[in-house]
Amino acid sequence: MGQLLQFDGASMDDSKTTAPAADKTPVIELRNVSKTFGEVRSLSGIDFKVYPGEIVGLLGDNGAGKSTLVKTVMGYHRPDAGGEIFFKGKPIRDWSVNRARSLGIETVYQERALAEKQPIWRNMFMGREPRTKWGLLDVKRMKSESARLMTEHMGFTSAAVHPDNTVMTMSGGEKQGVAITRALYFDAELVILDEPTMGLSLTETKKTLDFVGNIKKAGKSAIFIDHNIFHVYPVVDRLYVLDRGKVAGVYTKSQITMEDLIDRLYRVARTGSLEEAKPA
Repeated sequence: MGQLLQFDGASMDDSKTTAPAADKTPVIELRNVSKTFGEVRSLSGIDFKVYPGEIVGLLGDNGAGKSTLVKTVMGYHRPDAGGEIFFKGKPIRDWSVNRARSLGIETVYQERALAEKQPIWRNMFMGREPRTKWGLLDVKRMKSESARLMTEHMGFTSAAVHPDNTVMTMSGGEKQGVAITRALYFDAELVILDEPTMGLSLTETKKTLDFVGNIKKAGKSAIFIDHNIFHVYPVVDRLYVLDRGKVAGVYTKSQITMEDLIDRLYRVARTGSLEEAKPA
């Protein structure tokens, strides 16, 4: 079983985001990845990298290819002929959901994928329950570990919050905290965040973004997909902009301001290009 790395609950410092070192090997890399469904080409020649300890934002309008790209990283889709997937520099041929998960790729969905009527401790270890030497569920250990994680890594200090509390009593941001903490506890190398702030209040959104920052503090990586650029921009190191199944642009935070990025997203939605039209 994994051991959650140490991090605190502070927000990520936007000024400390830097471009990945050129000599680092990406955690995940897609090379020339295309994906066709019948006559529809959802992805076309995609090159995509996520480095260790990096949060990568994935932006684009509806139909840009974000979902197909993410599902390819998750193992739901295999690239068409000619496309390659590398994990820590090694080519992976038998790409699948099980293969991706075995390598440490975990997903936190916008629906949070938690059992609302079950207690926190059951959700934290669902599907990966430790057992005693007699083969029984080690409930004592699961409750103890859940209590530690809730106090040390999720910021719960009130005695009223207990591992036996059902998930349905928690706020949206707290539920996302359970899902993200669970992924890190089980040694996730790459956490995919699928619109984790959807439907959350301002307070709960901030709490969720703090948890996203904690992924980086734990030395792990993440792909952050969201329609709200104001949520994505503050916590990422690099940004990929997709349009019509292609990479329209890749930026580090030092290369582009939020205002300029918004302008370019509008431009690519209208014209299919990030470049300004040249006067005739």
